[in-house]
Amino acid sequence: MTKNPHADRAAACFEEGFSCSQAVLSTYGEMFALNREQALKLSQAFGGGMARMGETCGAVTGAFMAIGLKYGRTRAEDEAARDKTYALVLDFVRRFKARHGSIVCKELIGYDMSTAEGLKLAHDSRVIQTRCPAFIRTATEILDEIL
Repeated sequence: MTKNPHADRAAACFEEGFSCSQAVLSTYGEMFALNREQALKLSQAFGGGMARMGETCGAVTGAFMAIGLKYGRTRAEDEAARDKTYALVLDFVRRFKARHGSIVCKELIGYDMSTAEGLKLAHDSRVIQTRCPAFIRTATEILDEIL
């Protein structure tokens, strides 16, 4: 596997026990004046496909936030910044789906963590530890090209 400092940093953060969204956003936050603690707090709710609802993958939402930090608009009338941000997010999604088939957490890991039974099965199968690092690495690889 090729060395990628952002992918390695995000994977290490995940291995510390943080969620996919936290691993991705905290890796890029400081590039945009968001310190690690702020990035971890901001992205916490997006883990497990948004609070374990199994919806959009945390690595994906972490990437969306990083894209927004760089390109997002700060003035309501800045339609160009809005349109660029949306275009980059859609490009990210296209590329992520091309590699993994989906951006939906429960489809990616094969378990619905919004139920107690699904969460237990996901943990017992260790799918989070075995599959999610690949999603994190993909997110950082695509982000490195977009940012």
